[in-house]
Amino acid sequence: VCDLRPSALPASFDVSRSMFDLRSPPHRFMKRYDSFSSVPSSTSSRKDSQGSNRSLDTITLSGDERDFGRLNVKLCYVSSVEQIWITVLHCKDLSWPSSYGENPHIYVKGILTLPKPVHFKSSAKEGCNDIEFMETFVFAIKLQSLQAVRLVFKIQMQTPRKKTIGECSLALRELSSEESSHWLDISPPSK
Repeated sequence: VCDLRPSALPASFDVSRSMFDLRSPPHRFMKRYDSFSSVPSSTSSRKDSQGSNRSLDTITLSGDERDFGRLNVKLCYVSSVEQIWITVLHCKDLSWPSSYGENPHIYVKGILTLPKPVHFKSSAKEGCNDIEFMETFVFAIKLQSLQAVRLVFKIQMQTPRKKTIGECSLALRELSSEESSHWLDISPPSK
């Protein structure tokens, strides 16, 4: 059980405290859903499986809220040749469901969400908490086209059937000739 009251949040917590303040008036108009079904539940309390009420100040973290790790990438746009350089550096604190095996082979698939999407993927590495990729991908695309799209990364594993462990994305509005480094939080794959 995790206490989400603002006074109990650790200083290193990355998410804005205001997101968890359920006592402010706007939440009265929001519908809450139980994480296991689409049945609306009360905004003040709800019954757990034993039938007892529990306050919204505490929640049980399900698999969807656990930390999936972070992906480190570098971006640069070389305007003289109209090229975007994307370097996939490494995944840190990576985790995956135990059903995927102890050391699956993991790779990063990237997608530039242009009208005709551009796909690329890294080589596969043996799965561990900290995987170094150190691979650069170069594409000749006009800057104006790139600034209106997102760069999506899917962390996937190789099996007889590929599975997505998690994903993250980055808007390219700030793309420039100065190389920028980004740490992206990996989220559960979208349904």
